[in-house]
Amino acid sequence: MGNAFNNAVVVGGGTMGSGIAQVLLESGIHVILVEVDEPRTQAAYEQVKAGVRSKLVYENSRRDTPEVDKAAAAILAGLTVSVGLPDPTSVWSPDLVVESVFEDVNVKAGVLSAVEKAYPSCRLVATNTSSLSIDTLGSTLSRPECFIGMHFFNPVPRSSLIELVTGNKTSSATVDFAQAVAAKVGRESILVHDSPGFATSRLGIILGLEAIRMVEEGVASAADIDQGMILGYKHPVGPLKLTDMVGLDIRLAISEYLEQKLGSRFSPPKLLRDMVARGELGKKSGRGFYEW
Repeated sequence: MGNAFNNAVVVGGGTMGSGIAQVLLESGIHVILVEVDEPRTQAAYEQVKAGVRSKLVYENSRRDTPEVDKAAAAILAGLTVSVGLPDPTSVWSPDLVVESVFEDVNVKAGVLSAVEKAYPSCRLVATNTSSLSIDTLGSTLSRPECFIGMHFFNPVPRSSLIELVTGNKTSSATVDFAQAVAAKVGRESILVHDSPGFATSRLGIILGLEAIRMVEEGVASAADIDQGMILGYKHPVGPLKLTDMVGLDIRLAISEYLEQKLGSRFSPPKLLRDMVARGELGKKSGRGFYEW
């Protein structure tokens, strides 16, 4: 069969899902982007459109020209938005489905089960999770051998990495196909076996939590801590701005999960809990460690 593919469904049109849809579209793949209602569906479409145009403007030496409009329209012609999973008989059956909904095991498991029932011939079902167990999410699926974690990084259009996470039942053919998907969208991939936090989240969360404790203790400002990591360690973005971009609520949920699985070194700081309780969730709420 080979690893050629043309059609994908992305479930969840938030920051991550829209970014995943964008990079698939830019690689010539037809995409259906799924949300739960019409307002969210339209918001997801506009987010993808803005991302496509922004990249084209940047590639055109930051000039917005009629050629950019034409190129954006050609890319967006491959995008369909849908309220709920579309009937494959009404469009096409996807080769690949990427679930990118809220980082909650029950929410994700429900979506994945619905995806598998809707598209029984889909070659690869992937979850975009940064920490949840692939074996746990795959335990309710009838074809766990076709299931894998594809951990994209925020912001997806500018990230060069996909962390592929295998469960105990993930087949070698599924791994090969997932690696081919990563290559087609111009990303490098690393292969990690299922474990709490995988490889990248365990390290990223530890750094982010310590940076939050440093703000809490008055060691330095958020901006200065971030600048230290950017200039001193060549990080593309500081841990606190990245926390804002990911969402403080997401970081808190991951921290609590890893604390449960791996111990107190992942215990969330009080400042993180307090900010989430106040609704200071980062970029999506307009305020976190920075004003957005």
